[in-house]
Amino acid sequence: MSQNQAFILGSGSPRRRDLLNEACYRFTIEPSTAEELHDSRMNVQDLTQTNARLKAQEVAARFPDALVLGADTLVTIDGQALGKPADRKQALEMIQQLNGRTHQVMTGVCLMHKNNGRCLSHCEVTDVSFKTLSKQELQNYHDLINPLDKAGAYAAQEHGEVIIQQTTGSWTNVVGLPMEVTQTMLAEFSIFPA
Repeated sequence: MSQNQAFILGSGSPRRRDLLNEACYRFTIEPSTAEELHDSRMNVQDLTQTNARLKAQEVAARFPDALVLGADTLVTIDGQALGKPADRKQALEMIQQLNGRTHQVMTGVCLMHKNNGRCLSHCEVTDVSFKTLSKQELQNYHDLINPLDKAGAYAAQEHGEVIIQQTTGSWTNVVGLPMEVTQTMLAEFSIFPA
C-alpha cells in the first residue's frame, strides 16, 4: 500500500469489511450517507454503478486526499431489481420469486480520489441458481438469517448452501464485493494488500 495514501471503505457493510480484511487490506470505514437512486427506468447495471459512484462521491467530498471505495449490490430477476426487503412478508415474497430459478447479482464498484481527479468504476455480474424449496423451507431459512438487510432477502455467506444450487462467476460478488476486480482496480491506485 502506498505510504501516503489513505484508503477508505465508504460502506457500513460488515460483509464488505470482512472481504477486505480477509484480503489483508489496510483501510478505515466511513459509511456513506448518500441517498441511493431507485429508478426503474435505469437498467440494473447502470443503477448499481450510479449508486456506487454517489456513495464514493459523498465520502470523497469529506476526505478529498483519500481513495474511497463505494459499492452497491442489487439482485435482479426478469429485469426487476430486488433491493433490501422492508419487512419479513416482503422478504418471503422476494425469495419465493427467486425459488428454483437463476437470477443475477450485480455489484457496482467505484474507486474515487477527489484531489487526484481519478475515478474507476465497474459492474460485476454473477449468475446464482436457487434450489426449489417449499414455502416452509424458505421460512425456515429466513429464521436462520436476518433477511431485512440483504438485497434479495438472502445471504450467500450465511447458510447459503440451504438455498443455492450453483453460482457462475464471482462468489465474493454474491457476498457483497467482487474481490477479483476490486483488487485489480485498487492496484491501479497503488493500493495492495499489507
